[in-house]
Amino acid sequence: MALLTAQKLKKYYGKEPNIVRALDGVDVEVKAGEFIAVVGQSGSGKSTLINLLPRFYDANEGIVRIQGVHVAEQHLAHLRQQIAVAPQQAALFAGSVRDNLKWGNGHATDAELWRALELAQAAAFIRAKSMGLDAQIEQNGRNLSGGQRQRLSIARALVKKAAILILDDSFSALDHATEASLRRGLKTLGTQTTIFIVSQRVSAIRFADVILVLESGSLVGHGTHETLLKTCTVYQEIVRSQNPLEASL
Repeated sequence: MALLTAQKLKKYYGKEPNIVRALDGVDVEVKAGEFIAVVGQSGSGKSTLINLLPRFYDANEGIVRIQGVHVAEQHLAHLRQQIAVAPQQAALFAGSVRDNLKWGNGHATDAELWRALELAQAAAFIRAKSMGLDAQIEQNGRNLSGGQRQRLSIARALVKKAAILILDDSFSALDHATEASLRRGLKTLGTQTTIFIVSQRVSAIRFADVILVLESGSLVGHGTHETLLKTCTVYQEIVRSQNPLEASL
């Protein structure tokens, strides 16, 4: 599927240019409550795929449905209220921890904020601050480490309590122990939240219910970690680059 219509591009170029397909022939059905991982080399279309859900991009071919309804037919504010996103580069602003966490859910209680911090493995370092939830965050989280910023970003997404949670390479600054604890925490959300995680780290995706493997905008693998190790060459190469022993089994 192409992402911008020729009509939209025409006003910039003065003519209808050839459209480069960022995704092509991707046909996936996701069940509510599933943990879906998206993996592939840089430029394979991972972020493009998940950005179709909140309509950061529009497809001019094919249909993206949420709960059976085409996203283009849903009111944009209503659509995005169903989706929470934690990007790789955490967008934190100057203010208190509480204000940052309540950005997507202004009615959240302190108990709900602490619950999200616990799940995101961020509660310990916030409790270590003398002011707790009132501790001040500098613009872009300059007074936090990369891993702390990512964990706060994930906690804020959890506070929203959206039906769909998108984690776009938001584990990249975490050590493996923290990543494992966070992943176990996310599993406790159960069927109330469908989780999409984009990551290059096999350790972050291997326990997903379904792993989608993309290459050059095409879906080349679809299944569990164990299934893909047997059936998908691209996935085998990704695993081999990180864990040669496992890929050779």
